[in-house]
Amino acid sequence: MTDPVLVTDEAGVRTIALNRPQKKNALSHKMYALMADALLAAEADSAIKVVIFTGTDDCFTSGNDLGDFLGTPPDLTASDRPPVSRFMFALLEAKKPVIAAIEGPAVGIGVTMLLHCDFAYAGKEAYFLTPFVNLALPPEYASTLLLPFAVGPKKASEMLMLGEKVSAKAAAKMGLITAMTATGGALKQAQKTARNLAAKAPEALRLTKQLLSMGPETPIARMNREGEMFATRLQSAEFKESVTAFFEKRDPDYSKCQD
Repeated sequence: MTDPVLVTDEAGVRTIALNRPQKKNALSHKMYALMADALLAAEADSAIKVVIFTGTDDCFTSGNDLGDFLGTPPDLTASDRPPVSRFMFALLEAKKPVIAAIEGPAVGIGVTMLLHCDFAYAGKEAYFLTPFVNLALPPEYASTLLLPFAVGPKKASEMLMLGEKVSAKAAAKMGLITAMTATGGALKQAQKTARNLAAKAPEALRLTKQLLSMGPETPIARMNREGEMFATRLQSAEFKESVTAFFEKRDPDYSKCQD
């Protein structure tokens, strides 16, 4: 039997590929469990610097497998988290950069996932659909909070309340994705960005991601928070290596830095 989730590691980048093409990569409980395991393992592995999510067969995901979910409805409020919640909380709490590479459809939770990723690239023929209301359901996993931040409240209302298809071009223009690529080029661009990120100081990236994901606060509160982190980082091995590399006219090597 073909594995529904494929995991490969190369040069510090873990790629997690949805691989259920006969169902347009519809997500099952088993797939969520495998995705959660792969992401949590990447977080715990110091050799992995960046994670990419993508889909096989020119398809990101058609959303949840409704038959699977109707057969065993997940309780999203349970303290013992079902696989979908285990995965989404792992994605929410990920400290390493996460990139999505989308070709074809990204439906339902396939769009929600993007809101928890740091970068998202989509091929020209990709499209995005949030049909929750059309299924008599509300959105999930903070999409009603994060989508308005990403695209603005009116566009978020249009996507979540009307449930109409959004093209890759429109998604890039409104800020739902980082950029549109040529058809078939999303993964290549994601890999390029991942290599770039993997060469940077891991702890500096972690702190920057932490700051970016914090909720709104006053400018002075954020300035103080950043100032504390900045002062601490001036004493870090990563900073010393970056300065040394600058004066020695070479690329920094953070592999031996212990912060």
